[in-house]
Amino acid sequence: MCGIVGVVYYPQENKEKEPFIKLALQQLNKRGPDYATYKSTNTGFLGHARLSIIDTSAEANQPMQDESGRYTIIFNGEIYNFQSIRDRLSAKGIQFRTHSDTEVLLKLFIEKKEKALEELDGFFSFCIYDKQEDEYFIARDRFGIKPLLYYQDNEQFIFASEMKAILQFPIDKNIDNHSLTQYFQFNYIPEPNSIFRKVKKLLPSHFIRLKNNKLEIKKYYSYYINQTPSTDTYEQAQKRIRELLFQSVEKRMIADVPVGSFLSGGIDSSIVATIGAKLNPNLHTFSIGFKDEPFFDETKYAELVAKKINTKHTVFSLSNNDLFQHFEQVLDYIDEPFADSSTINVYILSKQTRKQVTVALSGDGADELFSGYNKHKALYLADQKNIKNILIKSGSPFYKLLPKSRQNKWGNIARQLDKYATGLKLTRNERYINWASFMKREQAERLVNSSSSSGRYTLPIEIKNINDVLYCDFNLVLTNDMLKKVDSMSMANSLEVRTPFLQHELVEYVFSLPEQYKIDSKNTKKILKDAFRIDLPEELYNRSKHGFEIPLLKWFKYELKDYLEQNVFNQSLIEEQGYLNWSEVLQIKKQLHSSNPNDAVSATWALIVFQHWVKKYL
Repeated sequence: MCGIVGVVYYPQENKEKEPFIKLALQQLNKRGPDYATYKSTNTGFLGHARLSIIDTSAEANQPMQDESGRYTIIFNGEIYNFQSIRDRLSAKGIQFRTHSDTEVLLKLFIEKKEKALEELDGFFSFCIYDKQEDEYFIARDRFGIKPLLYYQDNEQFIFASEMKAILQFPIDKNIDNHSLTQYFQFNYIPEPNSIFRKVKKLLPSHFIRLKNNKLEIKKYYSYYINQTPSTDTYEQAQKRIRELLFQSVEKRMIADVPVGSFLSGGIDSSIVATIGAKLNPNLHTFSIGFKDEPFFDETKYAELVAKKINTKHTVFSLSNNDLFQHFEQVLDYIDEPFADSSTINVYILSKQTRKQVTVALSGDGADELFSGYNKHKALYLADQKNIKNILIKSGSPFYKLLPKSRQNKWGNIARQLDKYATGLKLTRNERYINWASFMKREQAERLVNSSSSSGRYTLPIEIKNINDVLYCDFNLVLTNDMLKKVDSMSMANSLEVRTPFLQHELVEYVFSLPEQYKIDSKNTKKILKDAFRIDLPEELYNRSKHGFEIPLLKWFKYELKDYLEQNVFNQSLIEEQGYLNWSEVLQIKKQLHSSNPNDAVSATWALIVFQHWVKKYL
């Protein structure tokens, strides 16, 4: 796990541009605290900051060249099947200087070029430079677990693991109003766009070939679309899912540093930790609790699991003040507006976990793969032709009168009823977008001060069933929110997080299963829960799912009251910047301080994140 950065200059005045690659590399020091350096190419520079996981010796440092000096690699990630690839290449007479997966990836690419991607089992972003052809090959893993951004103008092509590295170069910093609008709608910016017009994100399952200043982008992997449905029975499918998950966790336990596992007390992380404990009896597990918010505290369930599987369990019990004390550190690391407030939880969990291990397993991806969100159940129920939906739809005018808030039980019920009733009147695709949004598109378009601020997002397919919904989640929610959050906050603390549910054979198999294996009117994640029922405490199955909400409304009324007036609800500041419409910001302020704050809370947090980012980077 590392950070990578590279620059290719079109007017090849490399030497006078050298200070920029040094500055960029410094920005990646938390991703790679163990070693950092760069090498020049014919037309630019390649830099690498290393977090040592496999073969921690100096021989495995990067940028790494092959023996001939023709090929140079910079690589971020892990290749889980590197040993079997190495054995195959060794049998053909290919020799290795190190025990690293980096060298195996380099030698595999030399042998098979882009076809090497089909053989890789892991998560990655990397660049391999061919000196003889003066060609750069850049690739990203199948599901976008590792990030890769790039920038291009008439003079340079820049790529990096993080935006903050690209920003060390002299680039065009014009904001993309389309992206800014989508940010306020979703709380993140969907790929391939970024906050800047000329900075893009390489999509998952894609690679770039750059030669003679010409950029070629291709897709190398797809799943679900045109996939043959499985004919396995429910029982056969349970058995296969268990087999695939055991294989996946076993691969992700391989490291030359300590490995632990997150354990939230939910089904997903409990399954991963349970398998991990079977493979390593000395496994350490980690969870966070919320001492001031007992309704959201799930540590008793995590402790039940830890006791059953006999792990060395650590609970980090946080007060609301602990959360507040970290909020500026989190904002300071974010280098593109990103307003998922649970980022604070992940940051603290990663920070504390890193004190004991260097690698942690997580349950990320299971909700999107097996249908674990309340949104999935609502989308499933909305498709049912029954009297209940007719009655809810007819009550829509009444729900709009009720006070709504995510911060208390009854306010949240009113909010959900109103959103559900509104969604029943929409097409499936419109309903999905509506329920994936934190702000209505029309409001976001009014908020952004531009005549061209359309936030319209187009789904990759026409939704017909829940499997289609899950595919849309993989493309929108998983990559842009969940994986980005975990990658950035774990890397801010030099912790590598591995995601067993995103083993590509498992993803392909689960997507081939019928939707009724995953969801019905009473259950979500049906087959996953049933497949591991014998392993987990029964108490995990007899409770409702509720994610933790940061106590934002309390902060806005007390700790952040003055901060908001100075940095967010400041008319002269907003008008001087010119990015947002003051009249819309004022409406958010009025709603926030009303008896019906509803989504003004999340909108205010999005404004805080945006203003902090503007102040730091613009």
